[in-house]
Amino acid sequence: MLKLLLGLLKGAAIGGALGYGAYAAGLEGGFNWLTYALTGALVGLVAGRPLWALITDKNATTWVSVLKAVFGAGVACGLYALVAKAWGGFDLAIADETRKVQDWQPVFAAVLGGFWGAFIEIDDAIGGDDKDKAGKPEPKPLPAARKKS
Repeated sequence: MLKLLLGLLKGAAIGGALGYGAYAAGLEGGFNWLTYALTGALVGLVAGRPLWALITDKNATTWVSVLKAVFGAGVACGLYALVAKAWGGFDLAIADETRKVQDWQPVFAAVLGGFWGAFIEIDDAIGGDDKDKAGKPEPKPLPAARKKS
């Protein structure tokens, strides 16, 4: 549960920051695709085992973070397409200004980032039970030798 909350917070913070930057810069319309793709990619690089942890680990590969970033960009763009094009979204009023929810970059990028960050944290937590306290995998027992009949 803690991993889920951590991923949600990391993703929402990254998405909210990128979305606010796009909103403050006035990047609207077609730039929403770029904003949300960057949100998914950056959350993919930071959530779970971050890129810098994979670079310093001799037994890990950095391709894991690259794949999380690429799929994160795809997931974010796909969710944006579903909300904006298929569903149409809904009106959201913030500070006496009404827009569609997908056009409020800080809000929608935070939602996308939180979703993707929580998913990655939970995915990275699955299968991590076979490690001891030092973070090294526990040795697997050898199969018993067969008796000859």
